[in-house]
Amino acid sequence: MRCRGSAVLSVGVAALGGCSEGVLDPQGPIASAEWLLLLNATAIMLVVVVPVIIAILAFAWWYRASNPRASRMTDENYEGRIEFVTWSIPALIVILLSGVIWIGSHQLDPRAPIASKAEPLRVEVVALDWKWLFIYPDQGLAAVNELVIPAGKPVQFELTSATVMNSFFIPQLGSQIYAMGGMVTRLNLLADRPGEYPGFSAMFSGDGFADMRFIAKAVPATEFSTWVNEAHGVGQALDLSSYSALAKPSKAVPPTTFRSVAPNLFERIVDLTMSGSEARTLSGSEKVGAAICRPEQQARD
Repeated sequence: MRCRGSAVLSVGVAALGGCSEGVLDPQGPIASAEWLLLLNATAIMLVVVVPVIIAILAFAWWYRASNPRASRMTDENYEGRIEFVTWSIPALIVILLSGVIWIGSHQLDPRAPIASKAEPLRVEVVALDWKWLFIYPDQGLAAVNELVIPAGKPVQFELTSATVMNSFFIPQLGSQIYAMGGMVTRLNLLADRPGEYPGFSAMFSGDGFADMRFIAKAVPATEFSTWVNEAHGVGQALDLSSYSALAKPSKAVPPTTFRSVAPNLFERIVDLTMSGSEARTLSGSEKVGAAICRPEQQARD
């Protein structure tokens, strides 16, 4: 019995420890609002779950075979009061829970901007096989599998996929959202304080799915400016040629920065994926990289 108790305790501690970098450890206003919504929904459901569990145990104990005081009726009759309680309370809970979730879901619209005095940072996100490309259009640079953002400043994400559909998720900042080929989804997040928050793909997308992870680094504004300046001085340029090489399937890609980005690269990726790369050109002299986003690649997996 001691061994069993220790095993149960160990599993419980491990399970709770796993929440330190998940949705139960919010580090931004969106994640905090989602955490509160989760708690409210759980509490509302427990209003029914807890009494039902207690009633089951109480009925099982009272109507046990060895209890001579329990009276048992042999004939089955319809009891309207019991039916009313059985159906009305769960119905009211469902109505209340639906209202709370409906309101909360609309308040947490991923496209809604976050109220702040600071100007938001724009980041364009491209899901590749099997890595994440982050483009900073206003700073003119890009990074792979590394997202650096200033703490306390809203971030406006625009997301797409150059391959199969994927799912972008930073649990401690909130709001998982899909990245789809030929489409652009929008997400607004904010990190309250500096820190490193794991991000990953929450949707299976092929062989390298397990390594499709990144670190969202929230840093002070001065450190973000320093990182931008340093990124401009190292690495290669992300032009059409280097992007074509980057778009090829690869696994466990280390964080990499690009000192510059081809103009409107994100929009071109969206157009390429939407058109299936069929006889389209990115510029007057360059053919659209047919190897970038082929239709058969979209159908893979």
